[in-house]
Amino acid sequence: MDRLEAMLVFTRVSERRSFTLAARDLGLPASTVTEAVKQLEARLGVRLLQRTTRHVRPTLDGEAYYARCIAILSEIEDAEGGFRGAKPRGVLRIDVQGGLARRFILPALPRFLADYPDLTIHMSEGDRLVDLVREGIDCVLRVGVPQDSDMIARRVAMLEEVTVCSPSYIAAFGRPERWDRLSGHRMVGFMSSARGQVLPLEFLVDGVAREVTLPSIMTVNAAQSYGEAGRHGLGLIQAPRYGLADFLARGELVEVLRETPPSPSPVSLLYPRSRQLSPRLRVFIDWAAGLFQGQTI
Repeated sequence: MDRLEAMLVFTRVSERRSFTLAARDLGLPASTVTEAVKQLEARLGVRLLQRTTRHVRPTLDGEAYYARCIAILSEIEDAEGGFRGAKPRGVLRIDVQGGLARRFILPALPRFLADYPDLTIHMSEGDRLVDLVREGIDCVLRVGVPQDSDMIARRVAMLEEVTVCSPSYIAAFGRPERWDRLSGHRMVGFMSSARGQVLPLEFLVDGVAREVTLPSIMTVNAAQSYGEAGRHGLGLIQAPRYGLADFLARGELVEVLRETPPSPSPVSLLYPRSRQLSPRLRVFIDWAAGLFQGQTI
């Protein structure tokens, strides 16, 4: 294995904190990955990785060498791609909130992959906070205000939010008329993975966000279940309009409190601040941002 290949192996082990996961990502035997790192450490004369029975992590020397490797490998990828006029190639790992994936990303993905036939997409779905580097993910698409200062966030859209309930809920509890007169009403609780708590309802009143927490008989942590719980009359819910459009069109949900809607939610692409963008990640980010074009959806 030459030096550049050894650098690639080392960076993947450092990021994944695992020889086994790095080997799987690279399509190599675990023994080959282990031996490559041993030879690299022998050549450099330093210990790059601290190994225990349960964890692998870079030493101080390993962290410094990792930063140099990332810069070198990115420069080589850029230089070779630009010189040959070659299109980006390789595996791109993304993590996307499920509703956004199904509504926006997946329908347009065939055209993107036709333009870049040497790319392979590995897509996972979620809305939790992830350690991009450690989990081997190149970027994520998330709804909400980014909290992680170690990531670069590129805002691509704003999602219009609505307050809704079902006709059966209105029959049982009455139609909500004012945000500040919701005594006797209830909500479906939504547990935020980012905050670690149930989110209150939010209403924009003369440009100021007001929060209201109502009793709830059910709490969920998934967007699809949240919409279904509202449809079945379990309480008021607030969610992006696009995700509830079919329910609203069929009359299974009714929009209420239109004069004081929730604040729109930002949609952002996030990727590690510490790494230079590879050509494959750069073209994906530009393409995904173009799908939304800074619009309010």
